[in-house]
Amino acid sequence: MREKPILPGATIGVLGSGQLGRMFAIAARRMGYRVHTFSPDFDTPTGQVSDLEIAASYDDLDAVRQFARGVDVVTFEFENVPAPTAAAAAEAAPVRPAGSALHTTQHRLREKTFLTAAGLPVTPYAPVYNVDELKAALKIQGYPAILKSADFGYDGKGQCLIDSPESIEAAWVAVGPSPAVLESFVDFEREVSVVAARGVDGSFVHYGVIENDHRNRILDVSLAPARISAKTAGDAVEMARTVLTKLEITGVLCVEFFVARDGSLLINELAPRPHNSGHLTVDACVTSQFEQQLRAVCGLPLGSTELLCPAAMANLLGDLWDQGEPDWAAACASPAVKLHLYGKLSARPGRKMGHLTALGKNVEETVREARISLAGCVGSANENRTRI
Repeated sequence: MREKPILPGATIGVLGSGQLGRMFAIAARRMGYRVHTFSPDFDTPTGQVSDLEIAASYDDLDAVRQFARGVDVVTFEFENVPAPTAAAAAEAAPVRPAGSALHTTQHRLREKTFLTAAGLPVTPYAPVYNVDELKAALKIQGYPAILKSADFGYDGKGQCLIDSPESIEAAWVAVGPSPAVLESFVDFEREVSVVAARGVDGSFVHYGVIENDHRNRILDVSLAPARISAKTAGDAVEMARTVLTKLEITGVLCVEFFVARDGSLLINELAPRPHNSGHLTVDACVTSQFEQQLRAVCGLPLGSTELLCPAAMANLLGDLWDQGEPDWAAACASPAVKLHLYGKLSARPGRKMGHLTALGKNVEETVREARISLAGCVGSANENRTRI
């Protein structure tokens, strides 16, 4: 029996309150929905544009249940919401994506086990639970290698490069105590991602392949379409379809890949939510990833993912505030550049404060426009920050 859609006028509950929730809430309110957000913080990016902001601990399960009783459906804006929180919310309202998908993707070892069982390619890895297991795994995998905490990692947090036996102990202290995942170092050509969505009825759409460049392990620049072969792009989309199907996702999920020098793919990570690399869809696609998330969790038909023109997105990190407030008029000087700020109350190094999206006739033009706008708002000393 087909589920009835949750129509405009209903209330959407968001667990989490960062910039992803903010852009989701803007899309939802534009379509006539109300939005309630739940997180431990107050005056948050999501809360500033929501109808109701609840500030309580994720461990306060009674507060979570009360929150869920006041909405028609619950979704996530980041994957590190504790599994018991999702389960408590599910007692009162549908939770989409389901807590089971969250449980798998918020823990690197469970995620890699799932991908391996699904027959999908991943970086060679080994689970490690103590420093002796780490040393044994390194004897097999060799140097360099990347040690990653198994849970609650994002934007390069909980990761450490091990390039010699002398760095083992320090890496374990930095990432540990346990468990952790040791990954072989991959000599890849580029990093790409596929942002895709799956509806309540199993329908599937995707935004093609997006090319990503990282700086200090944080996404720096994304551009679409990615500069890869048609075959590699097709393979990436089909792998993403497999992931969303096997996880039974209802909503948006991003699959991050390494592209090897022979064009083959390795899945790096999954994110069961809208993704930083998909921010350019707000300005460059018929349906943004945030509206798509709304459509999916509400049981509406999924929207067109057509890319209207090439686009490049550059993150604005807190480091740009070192010399005071950036020059936003200069950032907006190009008519082809869109400015998005997240309403965060304080800037700090590495914190995502906003982004610029440049539109153009080809990806090279969009990257150039993004670089010019970024340099204008923070000074010429930063003009080489975007290196694609």
